[in-house]
Amino acid sequence: MKSPFATVEEALDEIRAGRMVVVCDDEDRENEGDLTMAAQFATPEAINFMAKEGRGLICLALTPERCDELGLDLMAAKNESPYETAFTVSVEARDGITTGISAADRARTIQVAVDPESAPRDLVQPGHVFPLKAKPGGVLERTGQTEAAVDLARLAGLNPAGVICEVMNDDGTMARVDDLERYCARHNLKMITVADLIAYRRKHDKLVERVVETRLPTGFGEFTAVGYRSLVDGKHHVALVKGEVAGRSDVLVRVHSECLTGDVFHSLRCDCGEQLESALSMIEREGSGVLLYLAQEGRGIGLLNKLRAYNLQDQGMDTVDANLELGLPVDLRDYGIGAQILVDLGLSSIRILTNNPKKIRGLEGYGLSVVAQVPIEHAPNPHNEAYLRAKRDRMGHTLHHQGLALDEEMVHEEAVHDRERRAS
Repeated sequence: MKSPFATVEEALDEIRAGRMVVVCDDEDRENEGDLTMAAQFATPEAINFMAKEGRGLICLALTPERCDELGLDLMAAKNESPYETAFTVSVEARDGITTGISAADRARTIQVAVDPESAPRDLVQPGHVFPLKAKPGGVLERTGQTEAAVDLARLAGLNPAGVICEVMNDDGTMARVDDLERYCARHNLKMITVADLIAYRRKHDKLVERVVETRLPTGFGEFTAVGYRSLVDGKHHVALVKGEVAGRSDVLVRVHSECLTGDVFHSLRCDCGEQLESALSMIEREGSGVLLYLAQEGRGIGLLNKLRAYNLQDQGMDTVDANLELGLPVDLRDYGIGAQILVDLGLSSIRILTNNPKKIRGLEGYGLSVVAQVPIEHAPNPHNEAYLRAKRDRMGHTLHHQGLALDEEMVHEEAVHDRERRAS
């Protein structure tokens, strides 16, 4: 049976020629298809087709640099969208339009926005065109339609900006793959998936570079420390490698996000330090494996914001609500960079030390095969019980700490230990 999907190369030919393609994301994500084209080719006819035959919201996907050049701030300081779609304030061309909503007016606004000679003064806010701010690393950093549109235009050798519009069925429901297959046949359009674009970029692009490798004896055993630099944001990441892992299957791996308070200061607010130590011990016992230490402090919000969140947690909020109160995402981490590092180390199938199903989906979304989830749990203490409960109940972590119910004896013992630590 012939696949309904074209190759990325075929899609790039279409984009390069000024035609539209349909881009589908993962069925576990939005499970939608977007009409997608290079913004520089957006004509009144193209915008009218999107409005009439796509029926979704017509948006302009831009790079972060272009958003900054045009002075486009995010629409919401606190992004609570499930997939953190980065809408900026809406815009309109200052000159050359009427009310701004017609196909011709929106095409004009798009052309002004992507013209390298345009400045903030050439646009007014709000308007009838909705810019979206893509992640710097494209689909390798976020697996969204916004990033796919920018990546397709860039890979086609064009201005890195795209116009997208969700495809809806006649009855107003969202078109799924079966619907989109018939839709593309009717309109003679090519269709690809974000996953295919990720695979294409992983093959042709590299967003991390290996900088240094050195022997690192530790209290858990001897490892090889491999240092990487992200080409997206310049952050440094380290892989601690035990034994020969390149080319091996089912390698034991821990992808660990940096936690200064837990890993270094042994904070009792979280279980990060315990997980780090357990992972190193388990990899040492295994005789081979990788601990990947990613610079994603505080689930990506940074150290100072994490400390601010601690204050809110002391006032009764859980870890989820504290982040939201600060106007920050619950979990800002993306595993594309981590996946690239693991692939660079020669891994393809892994057993992952984690309690977080999102981490598994994140790595699998970048082409790694996760053959097993290995739990990594520790008994809660009075300081982190609420944190662990929030991770289980609100973030979907798989935790089995006897219902996270601390008995009175344990609470008393921890309180005594806490007083002794303060006294000393």
